[in-house]
Amino acid sequence: MKVAVASGKGGTGKTSLACALARALGPRAALLDCDVEEPDCALFLKPEITQEITFTVPVPAVDPAKCVGHGRCQEVCVYNAVKVFKGKPFLFEHMCHSCGGCALACPEGAITEVPHGSGLVRIGTAAGSFFADGLLNVGEASPVRLIKAVKKAAPPDGDVIIDCPPGTSCPMMTAVSGADFCLLVSEPTPFGLSDLRLAVQTLEKTGMPHALVINRADLGDGEMERWCLEKGLKVLLKIPFDRKIAEAYSRGGTLLESRPEYGEKLREMFGALGAEAAA
Repeated sequence: MKVAVASGKGGTGKTSLACALARALGPRAALLDCDVEEPDCALFLKPEITQEITFTVPVPAVDPAKCVGHGRCQEVCVYNAVKVFKGKPFLFEHMCHSCGGCALACPEGAITEVPHGSGLVRIGTAAGSFFADGLLNVGEASPVRLIKAVKKAAPPDGDVIIDCPPGTSCPMMTAVSGADFCLLVSEPTPFGLSDLRLAVQTLEKTGMPHALVINRADLGDGEMERWCLEKGLKVLLKIPFDRKIAEAYSRGGTLLESRPEYGEKLREMFGALGAEAAA
């Protein structure tokens, strides 16, 4: 089963839960860190990286001998990555989304695409489990293609845990796409509830089964639980605000280093996701 661990906002404990879940399941589960703009799973799982693959995306290159400067490339670029100055096109690489539209639109065929290094895909093992993450280069326009590359690195067999980027925009949706279940992680604060609503609305549009884990649950006023009850959103686990958990986290440890009893709870929760996905 493929389970995406997502959140409407950053700082909810999404990565902490994904890493603890990977530890609890052991070698049967692969972990993919698809938060490629700020991958943190390696800080907790300390994987042995055995392979680093340079990831490239296509960017346009203009043949000045063919270009007549009519500006069709500028017209079709919705990202404003191509601008024509005095009859000559200029590419702002940091804004290019590698859509290929300018190459298709150029009547003279003056634009071809060349590879541009935009990051790394790292593959290895962590405590006997498959591990992969992506490292997007600073200044790149979009992480979407790199997220897809990390997902393609997953082994064909076994369970897969996907640590998704925060939010509800294209990176999160790319990471969630193709999963059997989405496990949302939130905190019982006004911001947490506001962004949880957005995440649930987004997943409802895709029809993907989802449920919630509330982190630092004992700090809330019950508003999140009331909303979940009204919405029919199942809360599968509540993790309290615990100093020992925070101390382990600050040392680069997972939830299980401080509270090993959660290992069984996480395994039971994961086992229940199959039934939730089928419901």
